[in-house]
Formats: sequence, C-alpha cells, structure tokens
Amino acid sequence: MKHRRPRPHRRAIARAVGTAGALAFALGAGMTPALAAGKTSNEPVATGFSPDQPDQPDPKTPWAPENDEAPLHHKAVHPEGLTSSGRTAGSALQLNMPAPTGPYSVGMVGLHLVDTSRTDPYVPGSKSRELMVSLWYPATNTAGHYQAPWMPSVSGAHFLATRGLSPQQVTLPTTAGHVLAPVNASLGKLPVLLYSTGLHSDRAMGTALAQDLASRGYLVVTVDHTHDANEVQFPGNRVEVNTMPAGAHSSDTLNVRAADIRFVINRLGTISQGGNPDAGHATLPTGLSKAVDMSRIGMFGWSLGGAAVDTAMQLDHRIAAGADLDGQFFGTAPSKDLDRPFMLFSSGTHNRNNDGSWRTLWSHLKGYRVDVQLHGAAHLSFSDNEWMVPQEAGLLGLSQAQLQQQFGTIDPNRAVKVQRDYLAAFFDQELRKKHSTLLDGPAKSYPEISFVR
Repeated sequence: MKHRRPRPHRRAIARAVGTAGALAFALGAGMTPALAAGKTSNEPVATGFSPDQPDQPDPKTPWAPENDEAPLHHKAVHPEGLTSSGRTAGSALQLNMPAPTGPYSVGMVGLHLVDTSRTDPYVPGSKSRELMVSLWYPATNTAGHYQAPWMPSVSGAHFLATRGLSPQQVTLPTTAGHVLAPVNASLGKLPVLLYSTGLHSDRAMGTALAQDLASRGYLVVTVDHTHDANEVQFPGNRVEVNTMPAGAHSSDTLNVRAADIRFVINRLGTISQGGNPDAGHATLPTGLSKAVDMSRIGMFGWSLGGAAVDTAMQLDHRIAAGADLDGQFFGTAPSKDLDRPFMLFSSGTHNRNNDGSWRTLWSHLKGYRVDVQLHGAAHLSFSDNEWMVPQEAGLLGLSQAQLQQQFGTIDPNRAVKVQRDYLAAFFDQELRKKHSTLLDGPAKSYPEISFVR
C-alpha cells in the first residue's frame, strides 16, 4: 500500500530511504560448523570456529555457523501446500516483525558515509572506504513520515530469489522507523548504541533490537560493513556485494570492523557539532544534532559482530560499555585487559565453559562484567531470523523439528522479548546509571535466563 506524503518532503524522504541501505533478508540457516566442514588450515579464517584460538569449543556441541548469511537449504513446496502458511491463491505471505515495547515512537534515517582516510581492504586500488548506516531514534510528530521497509524492494527481490522465493510469494515487513520524523527533543541528549552484525550478514539482522532500544530512548546506529556483508545498497540502487577473499584472517576482519565503528563514531561527532556527514548531504531529521550524546556510547553485536565489540572497544575508548550476543572472539583482543563494563549473552548451548575465547576475555575484564545464558535459544536466535523464519517455514519447507534444530525450542516472541529486556537493563545501568535488578541474579519472571558464575 502506498502512503501519500506531503510533496515538499517527498524528495528528501525518498533520498533518505535510498540511503537506508539494503536492510537485507539475511537468512543464516542450514549451516555447518567450520570444523565439521573439514577446514584444516592453520591460518585463521572468518568462520564460526577460529584457528586463532588454541582452545576450541567442543565439536560435539557446535553453536556458531561458519557463515551468518548462508542461503537456507529448502525443499520444493507444491502450491497446494502453501495454504498451511496462511496464504491463499494469488496472495503473498505478509511477514510481520515484533513491535517496539518502549514508550516512544521511532524515527529512522539512512546515511551514506565515506572515509577518505583509508582504503577499502576488500577492493584493490580503492581510494576510500564507503559505509551505509541506519540511525534509529525516539521520534515525535510521525504523521506524514512513512515507515521504512525492512529492506527496499530492489534488494528484497534479489534476496528472496537467493532463497527460491519471489515478491509474489512473500511481502517483507515494514519497520517501526518513521523516515525523517523529528527527534523527540523533550528527551535531551540521547545515549548512543552501535550495532555490528554477523559474518556476511548485514545491519538488518539487528532491526528488532535496534528499533526497540530506540523506543526506549536510545540513538541506535546499525552499521553495514561493506564487502564483508553479502550485500549493501547505496544511493542510486547501487549494490556492493561480498568481496572478502577466501581464508580471510578473522582478526583482520575484526580490525576492519573496529575501524569502521571508530569512523562512524567520528561522524556522529560531526552531527553533534551541527554538521552533515552524509556523502550526498541528505536531509537529516530535525533535532538530530542536539540529540547525540558523545559522552555516553555503547556497542552491541551478534556473532562476529559480537566479537567486533571487544576489538572496537580496544581501539576506541569512547565506547563505554559493550555486549556480545553469542559471538566467539578471535585474535589477540580478548587477551588484553578491558576496564569498561561488558556483557556476555549466550545461547543455550554456548558459554565460557565450552568457549576458550570467552574464558580468556572473562579473565581480562577488569570493569563490571556479567555472563547470562538464554536457555532454549540457538545461535541464530539473536538475529532477526528468530522472528522471520518461523513465519515462512511452510514456504521454505521447514518442519517444526528443523526449526527447533536451527533456532532452539524457545518461542520466537519470547526470545526477542528477553533479549530486548536484558540488553536494555545492561545499557540502562551502564549509560544511564539506572540500576536494574535483572542483572543481580535469576528472576522468576525470566526463567529462561541463568547466570554463568
């Protein structure tokens, strides 16, 4: 359905959505651990298990995929079988994402950022590094500002095709983010959170968490790591794909991501000083420059993006608190002392008891630290796959048993809620100085959470 928008804003809004990037349909299912795939090289590679680490997880209890955006292995489904997915003849399956739970409406804008101080390590001969980011924030006066798509239609058709689906079969959801809506000025300066996603995945995989944190009063910046991600859409419908060389060192990949994050933080500083860092000087939301609190910055990430949190915090001391969502660490970063608060948040089959990199980091955390485990969840549960894939299981030919194998036994809505509440509790405590009893120990209202002591 097309929404009418005031004519003066049409061009600016269209530009903002164009720079929102490919909110990708990144489905990381049907993947095998790197060890099971027979990788025997001594070189560290950007996979779920890293030869950087001398103490590997138990291969009998694999938790991490070797590629967070591998296509789902689906089977053919006869047309008569589609009615079980809620479809009727001639209609598309409408996907829906969990609504934010905070008290504020959500705004969104995409930015095209160009770092001329470094080259793109994945593009020989490049003279700069280009990134796409999305900013999610508490908004006001959202009327007339349409809600951004989870990803734009051009990229959407491509992603669906990689899974054997089409826009005629599946309608991707809209987000809660009202494009270019004014920032809620009554909240003053907003604490900032950055998000880094899984290997070869993209920033869309953190949308459910990002827009919820924005609805609670945070400015959340989701970052696409160009040419690491399988796809990033830039203005003019230009799409850049994964060009990472085979056998890329995990620690090198993380160093690139950490440099991306530092650059994005610098550009947030530009915004806070009244500047516009967008490469095309795209329109910014009203009130944004006064809303960026450069003194309260946190970061969270999923899978490889979780590992990037530690690496980025080692590189940039402006990041005051970090949270890793089920990501194994790589390289030397976890062997370095870190004096700022850190949360480890793991799936039901993964924690520092079977991950040597987590044990190493834990011993070097010198500030506040907490290690929580979400029982019933799997590695993919910490991404938008958690709410998306069960809705389209019928189209993809996935049985309930296969869903549980890939996503665990926890109810998808419950998994999203628990993640949202514990992430908010951690960052509220560390960036807003609002203590949460959720972090004190087990809570009867959250029986799925245990504390690894």
